Amino acid sequence: MDPNEGHPRRWGILGVLVFSLLAVVLDNTILNVAMKTISDPHVGLGATQSQLEWAINSYTLVFAGLLFTFGVIGDRTGRKRMLFIGMALFGLASLASAYSQDPTQLIFARAAMGIGGAAIMPATLAIISNVFPPGERGKAIGIWAGGVGLAVAIGPITGGLLIEHFWWGSVFLVNVPIVVISMVLIGVFVPESRDPKPSKLDPVGVLLSIIGLVALVYGIIRGGDLATLVDAEVIVPTVVGVLVLGVFVWWERRIDNPVFDVRNFSNVRFSSAIGMMGIVFFAMMGGMFFLTFYLQIVLGFSPIQAGALMIPFAAAQLIFAPLSQRVHQIFGAKLSATVSMLVVTAALGSYALMDVDTPVVLIEIIFFVQGAAMANIMPPATTAIMEALPREKAGVGSAMSNTVRQVSGALGVAVLGSVLSSSYRGEIASALPAGAPHAAGESIMATMGFAGRLGEQGQALVKSAFTAFVDGMHVTAIVSAVIALVGVAVVAKWMPGKARPVQQAEQKEPAVV
Repeated sequence: MDPNEGHPRRWGILGVLVFSLLAVVLDNTILNVAMKTISDPHVGLGATQSQLEWAINSYTLVFAGLLFTFGVIGDRTGRKRMLFIGMALFGLASLASAYSQDPTQLIFARAAMGIGGAAIMPATLAIISNVFPPGERGKAIGIWAGGVGLAVAIGPITGGLLIEHFWWGSVFLVNVPIVVISMVLIGVFVPESRDPKPSKLDPVGVLLSIIGLVALVYGIIRGGDLATLVDAEVIVPTVVGVLVLGVFVWWERRIDNPVFDVRNFSNVRFSSAIGMMGIVFFAMMGGMFFLTFYLQIVLGFSPIQAGALMIPFAAAQLIFAPLSQRVHQIFGAKLSATVSMLVVTAALGSYALMDVDTPVVLIEIIFFVQGAAMANIMPPATTAIMEALPREKAGVGSAMSNTVRQVSGALGVAVLGSVLSSSYRGEIASALPAGAPHAAGESIMATMGFAGRLGEQGQALVKSAFTAFVDGMHVTAIVSAVIALVGVAVVAKWMPGKARPVQQAEQKEPAVV
């Protein structure tokens, strides 16, 4: 296959890859709707709050920890093979999750789903980079990103409909037919590709990356669970993770066959794209964290309705992501990314103006504008990361991109969630009646539960809880906007004005069959 022309069936292959990714992306959002049902001891598993959190976090922990490793393995053994294996694991683990008999089984089944997801995600993007020529790669990645955005939006709606008509396990069982169809389509349409001349395996580097990422993500997740960053359960694993990743960088610099050449960070296009992606996901995922509670508790929308309210965000990505490459070609990466980052910053800052009476139409407009801006940030940033590495290392590039997104998003939830929790606890404390348990002021969910037991007397506490939460949301929104503003500075300072053309002399054609 001529790398300048691409695979003759590349657009059909792209459709198969986007469809294959549907189950993974859906699962990341669909589970939130089922949490209440799973906690019910009669119609669910009777899971505690801690068990519910680990049903979500076990997936994230394994997924983030193995992304990089599976990207490397896919480059060596074959990306189609890795994608096929990942789909099979994901389908089997989804089946196990659906028929779990207790919360512990669900937690382990979800961890197994994380293994499958970590094999799928890097492979899809790596295959796209190999079947599309440089001139079409940005558009293809834009369509891929738009499909992901759409799946994120329809996840809660799908989950709500399934819970309403079937049992809780249906939110996992729905993955199985998607997986089966995907595996057939992958086998028929997707070509195999791999690094034709892989370097010696670097088991030390692979092991260090897994230990470092798992420890770091575990510490971040605990920070989000505990709503504090100063607990030993947060600090110790986080520091261990950072230190191990530091050893990983040192090791990769001194050996002849690194699993990832850390000198790639000297490429300003690569490093600025990584930095921009990390900052955007930090600010955005932290913002989405408080929006979930704002829409469902303060404004009173059901989970299905709250999910439907996110459709404008996804629709904007679906519309504008495929056009992002053209926008960057006309205006240059620096200008278009800087303006888009400014719009995202303004959207995040606008949440500081919302209250219990904010019109839904205004919220929807903000979601659409933010989605459109994100569509002009993420696909070009992903393309820059992928094109900074040789085509035979596409799996590593894809894994790096997705790892940064996962770690930054988890860190955003932990840090901004801690800001929100601290602000809320400080304000609600004075409104709690004498003798109220300490736990009643830990979160708006806990306060609402306590207020419900007080009968009519609890109405005043509910009003105070809404006020305290909205005030905390305002503080958190301002913090997230300031962080996004740092992203504006990063892009304006280091992002190249025009995307450099791919140097074919530096590219090695992968083995495609």
